[in-house]
Amino acid sequence: MWASVIGILGNIQDDATTSDNRGMARGLIDRMNDYEFVFALHLMKYLLGITNDLSLVLQQRDQNIVQAMSLIDTMKSQLQDFREEGWQIILDEVNNFCELNMIPVIDMEDSIAIRGNARRSRRGQTITNFHHYRVEIFCEVVDLIIQEMNNRFSEVSTELLSCIACLDPKSSFSQFNVQKLLRLADLYPEDFSSNDYLYLESQLRNYIYNVQRDPQFSEVGDLGSLAQQMVKTGKNTVFPLVYRLIQLALVLPVATASVERVFSAMNIVKTDLRNKMGDEWMNDCLVVYIEKDIFATIENEQILQRFQRMKTRRMQLPHLRYSSATTTNTSSVNQ
Repeated sequence: MWASVIGILGNIQDDATTSDNRGMARGLIDRMNDYEFVFALHLMKYLLGITNDLSLVLQQRDQNIVQAMSLIDTMKSQLQDFREEGWQIILDEVNNFCELNMIPVIDMEDSIAIRGNARRSRRGQTITNFHHYRVEIFCEVVDLIIQEMNNRFSEVSTELLSCIACLDPKSSFSQFNVQKLLRLADLYPEDFSSNDYLYLESQLRNYIYNVQRDPQFSEVGDLGSLAQQMVKTGKNTVFPLVYRLIQLALVLPVATASVERVFSAMNIVKTDLRNKMGDEWMNDCLVVYIEKDIFATIENEQILQRFQRMKTRRMQLPHLRYSSATTTNTSSVNQ
């Protein structure tokens, strides 16, 4: 693929009709044949490979908190191990790649002028290539990602996820831990009163004893299905405090990736022509837009009839034929 990209850029340089395009293609070729560019490319490829699985899990509509918790710990450990032991791996890969593609390989012991500091550069101060690539690029980039992960997933956030993971119903509630769930209630003081906290421990023990022996919960695989099954069997009223913990656990994923999707949809729904849209009307429009896959299955005839029955109106809305209703419904949802 590398050779193909270089070849295409070479063709653009030879066949371009303007000097600007020729110069741009020539500059890209020169940049790609630079050792520092290849080093940065391999470094980012390796780092994105470490973080990719966690990124995909966090972007899923139905997030698995237990899986995300496991990937967070794994990724932090991988990044730290890569910082301590990955330098030689990256260096060997970059050197091999440069040799295969006839890119000059630099000597790590050679000296270069200090970059980014005009005063020190004028004084003729130098550093080795090893310092530049190992300290100023490799360690600095890896440390930046590690620091960002620690800020995003702090000890409090990690503890919260760890407590929520105890509610996971997989493998017959094997992750269930009463003490961690009591700690989860501590993190939400506004949702649990002092009296609630007194009854919570005994209710947790009764709950786990009950659901582990109930065949209706043997096939439940995630928190969303667990909440639905509790409502279906009426256990949400038998164990209200436990059900409240499950509700709080289900809110957490909504507060991350799903909210970002809502803000993206808001820019589409609330345009300059709709800048006076009220909160209730905007909320209804966002629900329809975000859940358009569900609304695409509802015929316009059903919507018209429901709207007609909401209150007495001066005239009856016309009935739609099935074919036109389906066509209109699909086009309106896609818009």
